[in-house]
Parts: sequence; C-alpha cells; structure tokens
Amino acid sequence: MKRGDDMNLSRRQLFQAGGGLTLAALLAACGGNDNGAVTVVSGPPRPGGTLRVGALGRPGAIVRDPHGSQANESDYLILSLQFDTLTVPGAETITAPRLATAWQGSEDLRTWRFTLASGATFHDGRPVTAADVVYSLRRLRNTPAGASRLPGIRPENITADGAGTVVLVSDYPNAELPQLTRLTTFVIPDGTTDAGIESASGTGPFKLDWFRGGNARLVRNENWHGGQVYLDAIEVSIFESPQAMATALLAGQIDLASNVGAVAARTAKSRKDIQTIQRKNDMAMPIVMRTAAGSPFADARVREALRLSVDRPAMVAQVLSGYGTIGNDILGTGDPSYDRAITQRTRDIAKAKTLLAEAGFDTGKTYRLYTTEDIAGLAESATLFATQVRESGISIDVVKQESGTFWDNTWQKADLYTTYWGTNDSVLFFASKTMLSDSGQNESAWNDPEFDAAYRAAVATADPAARTDLLHQLQRIQHTRSGYLLWGMADGIDLATTPVQGLPTLPGYGRVQLERTWLAT
Repeated sequence: MKRGDDMNLSRRQLFQAGGGLTLAALLAACGGNDNGAVTVVSGPPRPGGTLRVGALGRPGAIVRDPHGSQANESDYLILSLQFDTLTVPGAETITAPRLATAWQGSEDLRTWRFTLASGATFHDGRPVTAADVVYSLRRLRNTPAGASRLPGIRPENITADGAGTVVLVSDYPNAELPQLTRLTTFVIPDGTTDAGIESASGTGPFKLDWFRGGNARLVRNENWHGGQVYLDAIEVSIFESPQAMATALLAGQIDLASNVGAVAARTAKSRKDIQTIQRKNDMAMPIVMRTAAGSPFADARVREALRLSVDRPAMVAQVLSGYGTIGNDILGTGDPSYDRAITQRTRDIAKAKTLLAEAGFDTGKTYRLYTTEDIAGLAESATLFATQVRESGISIDVVKQESGTFWDNTWQKADLYTTYWGTNDSVLFFASKTMLSDSGQNESAWNDPEFDAAYRAAVATADPAARTDLLHQLQRIQHTRSGYLLWGMADGIDLATTPVQGLPTLPGYGRVQLERTWLAT
C-alpha cells in the first residue's frame, strides 16, 4: 500500500473502523511478509518534510494551558514540542539538560542554582531570561497540582540571580531536586495572563502554526537553542482510540502512531513496512485504593488482600499481550535504585480471604471500580481485575467514565479507580508526587509518617550509596502498605512507517522529544 492509496477514507470512517474495515483486514490488504524486518536507512539525517503523528485524546478533555493537567496524549505532545522544560530524562542519567544547561546544589542541598542556555529565545524573538523562568515556575507552583510538581519549594523561594540564573530554595535538603524540573516546567514569557495562555510564545524546537479541536500543526523553530531540528513541520491528529489511530497509519493517513498500545503492536508484528518502537516498562498502570478513614480500603489488610488476589502474569499476558512486565506494587521500576531484592508478591487466594475476614470486610457489598479508556488496556485491566478478585469473595462493578468526568470528579476522590503514569525511572518522583502526606496529587490519600520521614531522609542524603539504602527502605514501606496495586508495567509502543527515522526510545517524557526525528524520503 502506497502512502496516498487510501486518502479517500474520511476521518469519520477512520474513527469507526472495525465494523467492516478492521485493523486485521487492512493489514492483510496492505501485504508485507512474515519476517518482521524493518528497513534501516543509512547515512546522515536528511532535513525537511512533515511528520504526521497520531496521538490519543478526547476533544472534551483538551487542555491548552502548559501548566494544566494534560489527560490527553495529544495535548501533552503538542505542548512538549512547543515549550521547553528546564531539564529532561536522559539516556545516560536520570536528569539531562534542556533549557537549563547546568545546575549546582549548595552544601546543605537546599539551594539549587540553574544556569539557562545562552542565546535561548522565545518563538517571537524575545530572549529567555531568568525572570521568565521564575514567573513560569511560580505560576506552575500555584496551580492545583503544583505542590506535587515542585514539592518543598514555595513560590517566594523561586528567584532570579541576574538574567541567566534561577535559584530554587527547598524547605528541606533535597539531593534530587533537579529531577523535579524534568516534566512540566514549561517556560512561558513573564507576565503571560490566563486569558493569553493559549497564544503564549514558547521556546521549544517547534512553533505552533495552528490548533483546531485537538489537531495541530507545528513548524520548525530555526533558532532553537538546542541545535538543529530536522523536520520542517509536525502535524498532530487526535484519535479517540488506538484502533482508529492504527488504522489511520495503515491507511496512509499518518506516519507515526504514538503510544498506540500492545494490541496494535501484536497485529503489526509481521509487517515489513511498519516499524515497532518498543520502550520497555514505559507506563505504570496501577489500581488506586483510597486509604483515608471511611474508605472500605482504609484497612491495610484489605489492601493486601486485593494485592494477593491478582494474577499478575495473566494480567500482563491478556491486557498487554505480553508487552510488559509483572509489577510488585512499587512505582518507579526503571530507577537504578529500584530494590529487586523485595520478594515478588504472588497470588494467594486463601491468605486474601483470611485477611478480609480479619479486617471485617463486607463481602456482601458490590464496590465500584472507576476507569477510563484514555490509554490502551486501561479499561481492560479493570475488567480482568474485577474478574480475578471475585475468587477472594470481592464483588466489583467496573464503571467506565468519559475522560473529563473521570479527571474532574473521580481522580483523587473515589475509593477505587485505575490511573496511569507515563514515566517510570524514579522512585523519588512517585514518592514526592503521589505518596507524601502533603502531596497535591496524593492519589490514595495516604498519610504515613514513617514513609514521609524516609523520603525526607533519602533526599537529604548526598552520598549515593547511603541514599540508595534509604530508597530501599522507602520502597519496602510502599510495598507493604501503600494505596497502590501495581500489577504490571506496560511497554510503550509506537508504530511508524519505514521512512521515519531517529525516533526517541527513552521512556516517559522522552518519547515526545521529536527534534532529532527525520524522514528518509
């Protein structure tokens, strides 16, 4: 199938694909062979061309504020191309430079100085100054989720030292503070109002050309401080399901299906003309059990019973089609300090029933498990989980919600729900963002003084070996009694046509760094 052969397919048809024009049918129609080979293009990167990218999202959940909560993959991708963060995940280190080229902590690990890239400018030509970064970080810190994005850093303790240095002072020693600046510390011009946020000038490798209902076109920023950008433009199309996105790829509508999921990867495995980019253990897909008083899961014995009721290998095999690994209820499995000596939790129905009886858990009731279809496999994981825990006597009704309803009304409020995190390389990231008692995104309402103390001790320790020991303690507490049931880690899966070269292979935020991507033809 050539690139333009099915351009007559309407977007509505693509969204409805499956009732007549199925993914499997398109695969058969497009030919290919069964050796799974992928064309490797030799030679230097070739500048030019427009990359057409599909990303998951729902029009009702669109967020254009770079400091807002981006539930849509499409929003996250567009904003990440348009705006720079201070740092990013690195191939060799957890934290690598971006808009900040260097950083240095004080002896007591409370004061950190970030040096900005020389010559960095906004898309409108204005130079980026420390005042812009201070304004952006303070604005981020004052959002509802800002406390967890920059924990321990009060807005008044974010200041400028001249035009090129930003100073962050933490309430407590924090050896890993630069990690906090990796994800959504998007920099906007000083003084940008809420009314003008959607048209704010960015500093990233691509400039926004237009945006319409979740779809966007971005063009190359010729003056990007990070070096040469190869593509002329990137066009992002929003898709409501992985099936529709994969079908669009196979029909020649897009060149890259971003984070399309395991089912599409399995279906395209034998295609010579389709590349499968696999990022191992890319996404955490835990089930959250609310631990606050009054919740049916407030008793740690009940939470342990649910964790013991799960058949983890079956979850990975059925939900992820094998594209993932078994989880052990600890988030951050890609961290070099991840403690693999902690015993892997396995299914034990008899013990689960005993714990439920000891806790006085009411097995006569039916409990609701809320989920969304924001990413591939999430709703399916909830359904299989409900089936598995029935063997322990727990009756669960799975409730699927539209994305906007879920994030506005259910997330951080319901007693039992699914969530997902597109990052995986830091135990401390999850601890600070989702588990500290004062975290702004404490998903399970967990309040554990011993865990809080272990976190504070770990980030206050400069010696790597000593910090690793403390991080292991932190993980043991989480494994024993947190509000998370992490049954598995999903591999990140992108599908791309063979001309697409230089795609990122880093997990999490790394997958949206497309400035080095190029087209061979």
